[in-house]
Amino acid sequence: METNSKFDKILAHVDGAIGWLTVNQPEKRNAVSLAMAARATEVIEQFSRDDGVRVIILTGSGDAAFVSGADISEFEEKRNDAKAAAEYHLKSSQMYRAVKKTEKPTIAMIRGYCMGGGVALAASCDLRFCSDDAVFAIPAARLGLGYRRYMVELVLNLLGPAYTKEMLFTGNRFTGAEAVQMGLVNRVLGKSELDSFVTQIATTIATNAPLSVRASKVIVEELLKDPEEQDLERCERLVQGCAASEDYAEGRRAFMKKTKPVFMGR
Repeated sequence: METNSKFDKILAHVDGAIGWLTVNQPEKRNAVSLAMAARATEVIEQFSRDDGVRVIILTGSGDAAFVSGADISEFEEKRNDAKAAAEYHLKSSQMYRAVKKTEKPTIAMIRGYCMGGGVALAASCDLRFCSDDAVFAIPAARLGLGYRRYMVELVLNLLGPAYTKEMLFTGNRFTGAEAVQMGLVNRVLGKSELDSFVTQIATTIATNAPLSVRASKVIVEELLKDPEEQDLERCERLVQGCAASEDYAEGRRAFMKKTKPVFMGR
């Protein structure tokens, strides 16, 4: 992948084993257009195929916002009736699904506003860390919009029904401290600490055994499904694959020699 995306509203680069995706429309608080959502989907899929990328971080450009939702300036043209809205959501949903689908760990690094679709994008990630000035809200009820089922499901899986309903019914804004209490984010940090903390977490994950991390992510996602939909055989295959891997041999060798293991993902 190139150092920077050709599409300047979605920036992508790889730093070591970390793939960075930055939503870059700060003049609109990083609101996401359909074209941006399509490009973000491409970037996530490219990172997913790149064996050199072990962790993916999503963030927003500047300090004002992570993602403030969909780009409302497109609504009159592209969401002006029920049919157009359905087509719009079908296309935009691919971004959330790509983030959710990738078997690589994903981290949302959140500053400032995280609103509407931004909450769903953060909820699509495996881990979420925010600065102490972060603000979260789903203002659909204040705009006369319906928050789509798949987006509600993403939030519901994190917050449970009570907090999800509070966010949706009221459209109120919540602080980072409240988001931690609700289970929306893992941790809230000072603005000056956020970048280094998230990079450190990502680096820690990237130096661990990729097959083990992948197995853990897949198993958690399978166990969140209804029992009749769970692929438990796949879970067992992934665990067995770890046991038969070169990385497991490397981990044992390093443990016995008290050295740092170097995992190759095989």
